[in-house]
Amino acid sequence: MSREIPFDPFPFLEDPHYQTIVNAFFNFLFDPPSDQKIVALPDGDKISLEITTPREWQSGDLTVFLVHGLCGSYQSPNLVRMARRLEPLGIRTVRFNMRNCGSGRGLAKQIYHSGRSDDIFYSIKALKQEMPDSPIILIGFSLGGNLVLKMAGELSSLAKSLVTKVIAVSPPVDLYSSILMIGHPDNARYEKYFYRLLRADVQYRHKKFKDLPRVHLPRDLKIYEFDQMYTAPFCGFKSVDDYYARCSSAQFIPDIAVPCKILLAEDDPIVSSSSLDRCVLPSHVDVLVTKKGGHMGYFGHPRKDRGVHWLDSVLIDWIQES
Repeated sequence: MSREIPFDPFPFLEDPHYQTIVNAFFNFLFDPPSDQKIVALPDGDKISLEITTPREWQSGDLTVFLVHGLCGSYQSPNLVRMARRLEPLGIRTVRFNMRNCGSGRGLAKQIYHSGRSDDIFYSIKALKQEMPDSPIILIGFSLGGNLVLKMAGELSSLAKSLVTKVIAVSPPVDLYSSILMIGHPDNARYEKYFYRLLRADVQYRHKKFKDLPRVHLPRDLKIYEFDQMYTAPFCGFKSVDDYYARCSSAQFIPDIAVPCKILLAEDDPIVSSSSLDRCVLPSHVDVLVTKKGGHMGYFGHPRKDRGVHWLDSVLIDWIQES
């Protein structure tokens, strides 16, 4: 069962589309200094982690592992702001790049998709081998939220050896539902933006890796059509519906064995806040819902306690709570 938490949006930005767009595209912080770590995956691909370590950080201190959303990277605004805010608190951040994203561009022949939770698992496992005493809090945004929830649920009690807490912001836990929502005419701006980037990524990889077959993707496709034509067959799923069914995290969330918080907004244009209403969840999985906020927006009232970047402040509170 979900519970409501208060959020006061920035004046004149109550509209969910304003919230979504302002948060995603208006970021005035520079990318923090980081060290790149390359993680080799069992299938031969590689992914890139960007690690920002405070000067005073010790091997037993906290690490926050951040996972971006669709068509994002370690330079996504939410990840940059969190890394910037956590560094002065003495908390190390690891910004995960999905396959071929960010500083990992050109390292992976395979594409990332909504179900590649194993990539996060192998990355955290590599970090634990180097710093076994550093507790890790795992935070995913949007598509990254679906992935972190899926991984935690798949591992169940085994996740306790890797992470101490999981947080998901605006996760599309029912992928088919979110695909229908993003395909609505009111959301055409998002669908066109995402598809343009997805198509460009496919074209880049097929040019770089000469053994990949030639592929032609029309200029204008809906995300469902892209997944039907490319993602599902290229990644070994029986169909696009099989892809969505197997990769939606809602089915795995009841098995999560570590403390977990899931943040949703009722006015999110592409993720339904009622996606988990029928799930029976353990008491340590806390679903919190706001009336406003859009999709990962939460651009708050500047005169309220948590300020303009309300989401960042809430996440820091959740990171620091015992």
